[in-house]
Amino acid sequence: MVVTNRDLPLETTDQGFLINPADWDENIAQQLAELNNIALTAEHWEIILFVRHYYQQFKHLPNARVFTKAIAKELGEAKGNSRYLHKLFPDGPLKYSCKLAGLPKPPTCL
Repeated sequence: MVVTNRDLPLETTDQGFLINPADWDENIAQQLAELNNIALTAEHWEIILFVRHYYQQFKHLPNARVFTKAIAKELGEAKGNSRYLHKLFPDGPLKYSCKLAGLPKPPTCL
């Protein structure tokens, strides 16, 4: 499956991150989630929109520890912890929330 916007293929990296973050919309996030076997829920969207806002505000991506602490500060301790985030994104909360948010791959992620 190729990620498309209005039936036009979008450029992605070899790991599936959008080349141009401006191409992102909720439909693109849904396609990326399907490609990564993630069924998006309201809880996923909360984290995806959080990381998009963080990136727009600070112009960089946090490392995993800062990401978790920022979520705890903004959304509460129940959501700002590794266990909760790994339930949503088992293969890496920061990496996959950024990918689905149309953001670059965080520099601290493999």
